[in-house]
Amino acid sequence: MGGVKGRVALVTGAGSGEGIGFATARLLKAAGARVAITSTTDRINKRCQALGGIEAGVFAQTADLTNSTAVNKLVAQIEGTLGPVDIVINNAGMVQMGRDEPSSPLHQVSDEKWHYGIDINLTSAFLVTRAVLPGMMQRKYGRVVHVSSVTGPVVGIAGSAVYGTAKAGMLGMARSLAIEAGPSNITVNCVGPGWIRTASSGEAEIVAGAFTPIGRPGTPEEVGHVAVFLASEEASYITGQLIVVDGGNTIQEYKVALP
Repeated sequence: MGGVKGRVALVTGAGSGEGIGFATARLLKAAGARVAITSTTDRINKRCQALGGIEAGVFAQTADLTNSTAVNKLVAQIEGTLGPVDIVINNAGMVQMGRDEPSSPLHQVSDEKWHYGIDINLTSAFLVTRAVLPGMMQRKYGRVVHVSSVTGPVVGIAGSAVYGTAKAGMLGMARSLAIEAGPSNITVNCVGPGWIRTASSGEAEIVAGAFTPIGRPGTPEEVGHVAVFLASEEASYITGQLIVVDGGNTIQEYKVALP
């Protein structure tokens, strides 16, 4: 049972202490991986110290993952510090610290808002994945896990067309890349979280979580455990898939309290 022990894993979007990215990084570290984490703000350094710092095999760096030069520099820094990247958890996206992006119907979405939403959610995953793929292919090993969503690939939300498009795009990318990279012993999968309680969850999201079959929102750790499994050696025959983690929300037709 090799798991992820000794592997170098990059987790993006790990700045929030209550988010999916940091929970996944923490689980990877506990399972024996050497972990690199990144976000857009300096709070990533606090997350690094919480994981034990560089002395414990943890590397942290801020980066703009929508910029290919910055991404290539980040990967080079990780490989120079921890070694070649074996695992990528593309979690960055949804919202960016310090920027408010209210929902809008598609006909009111500006060019700028469209490009911003696609860039932070989808382009970032593309650039990071592209940067690590040549090394993975050369070494004949790799695990790519996109943190997508049920929104886009499975269901839709009014006002979230940009987000849903980007998250559906992650699944499309994963499936094409799974075919391309499979002969190099690289798997590519998506995790599709539903209503998960994080620091950025609104009241309506918490209420929605209460009406899942499980009866509560999920936790970042519950998503993280699935991501770590897909990143493991044991998940070697799973590729091009979307694993939904939503407490059964998308299987039910009635999503209101019934007698």
